[in-house]
Amino acid sequence: MEYTIQTTVTGEFDDVIDATTAALKDEGFGVLCDIDIQATLEEKLGEELRQYRILGACNPPLAYEGLSAEIELGALLPCNVIVYENDDGDIVVSAVDPEQLVGIADNDALDSIATEVNERFDRVLAAVTDEFGSASEA
Repeated sequence: MEYTIQTTVTGEFDDVIDATTAALKDEGFGVLCDIDIQATLEEKLGEELRQYRILGACNPPLAYEGLSAEIELGALLPCNVIVYENDDGDIVVSAVDPEQLVGIADNDALDSIATEVNERFDRVLAAVTDEFGSASEA
């Protein structure tokens, strides 16, 4: 089962993070948390991992609408967007597929919200791809 939507780009990791954050902002999302998995695993376990960050994205009006329809939806928020370096050295930007995510709740009132978030995430990924170019084109 596919549970993310993603793009793979060429570029510097930190630049892709900045572009992803800016594209999220353009779509009405704030980044509530930025978890550096690479640094955390190094600090807590002494283990090395490729560059890997989790951005917890939230669009307040859509979150409010979703929570009004399904109070337990908060367990699935914020929507995570991950940015990591793949084995080829390219950068992957991957967002949770909101339609899959809210499907867990089995509440039809959330369908239009999931569609809206999905469309916004598609535009975020397209903006990042437009800025850096698709890795498959390189």
